[in-house]
Amino acid sequence: MTENPQTDSTPEGETARICRELIRFDTSNYASGEAKGERAAAEYVAELIHEVGLEAQYFESAPGRANVFTRIEGKDPSADALLVHGHLDVVPAAAQDWSLDPFAGEVRDGMIWGRGAVDMKDMDAMMLSVLRHMRRTGTVPQRDIVFGFFADEEAGMRYGSKWMVSEHPEVFDGVTDALSEVGGFSANIGGKRAYLLQTAEKGLLWLKLIAQGQAGHGSGLHEDNAVTHLSRAMANIGQYTWPVELTKTTRAFLDEVTELTGVEFDPENPQRLLRELGDVARFVGATLQNTSNPTMLDGGYKTNVIPGTAQGTVDVRFLPDQRDLVMEKLQELAGDKVRFEAEFEDIGLEVPFSGNVVDAMVDALQAEDPDAVVLPYMLGAGTDNKSLATLGITGYGFVPLQLPPELDFTGMFHGVDERVPVASLEFGSRVLDRLLRTY
Repeated sequence: MTENPQTDSTPEGETARICRELIRFDTSNYASGEAKGERAAAEYVAELIHEVGLEAQYFESAPGRANVFTRIEGKDPSADALLVHGHLDVVPAAAQDWSLDPFAGEVRDGMIWGRGAVDMKDMDAMMLSVLRHMRRTGTVPQRDIVFGFFADEEAGMRYGSKWMVSEHPEVFDGVTDALSEVGGFSANIGGKRAYLLQTAEKGLLWLKLIAQGQAGHGSGLHEDNAVTHLSRAMANIGQYTWPVELTKTTRAFLDEVTELTGVEFDPENPQRLLRELGDVARFVGATLQNTSNPTMLDGGYKTNVIPGTAQGTVDVRFLPDQRDLVMEKLQELAGDKVRFEAEFEDIGLEVPFSGNVVDAMVDALQAEDPDAVVLPYMLGAGTDNKSLATLGITGYGFVPLQLPPELDFTGMFHGVDERVPVASLEFGSRVLDRLLRTY
């Protein structure tokens, strides 16, 4: 599948080609253990690693569910190692909804189109092009750099990072910090270009709500109706407005935005400041509070039969360290006729916007973009950094992309017509190369 195999004298020389080829592997993850294409994509990644004389470790957690790792040894074996990681799976794409084939990796209007162009085969391609360039130029970093490509990030990480952390923790020996999605991209704030570096992410709870009641004939009087209990609970949860609560990350972000725009944050009217963020407001707005959104309902099997049970699901995203408080409130909203079962749960994260790794990321960005302003922010979703945190690894979101201000980048995560500018990939490759050479 490799095209134009010749090398390039710059770190970004291969990035666009590798990104396009990765997109052409349909690695759709359908959840419940169903996925395709991960093994083929992983074998392609391993091939690119082998070509430059590095050993690629291949770990298959289940048939076809593949993870690939390699390590470049640094000058100082006693120094803390750095992990740079991405995932090879993508969410499914309905081709009929797209302007171009989502798995063709076509280039149009200076952009690479396809599922994964944003989430996150763009970063995978940058990682591969930079590690290949480092090997070709004989570059030895200051510390060990581990490159990891996970399976199954899009469906709970059970076959990817969670499995690797549990079954092969030795791969991460010496690693203290990690870089991955979702951060490092630019946004237009107050007429200035700012890069959002992710230093926090919300926790996750996918809850099943189970309502119990008295089964019976639909023609009777039924005060103990499971469907009614469930409907009331779902409505209460869906209509509840969680209070605005600022963590260290969101407070620092909002303070910086105020500096850039001159607009003060008002917790009673957060939209006033959020409007200054443009398209990024959708990403940031959900991190100012906990959220709980009903997503599915199921109850009954015939119009004239009152069922004994009814079920629904709620997607809960909680601020770091607020899991128990959120569950207590949800139970209050649901009432005593409804109980909860957690279908999936993962932790929230928040790390300091300071230290050597952060300084190195900021320096690398500003070397390529001297006017860059770098802000910490919280992601409302989750990443593989949650799994790595169980090993004590501090994770950041850093996929450096200088984007045109008119591009609704954040709106393309899991969206239709996902695409990334070639120039943005090239910029990111230069930033990543500088960071890994100097940190």
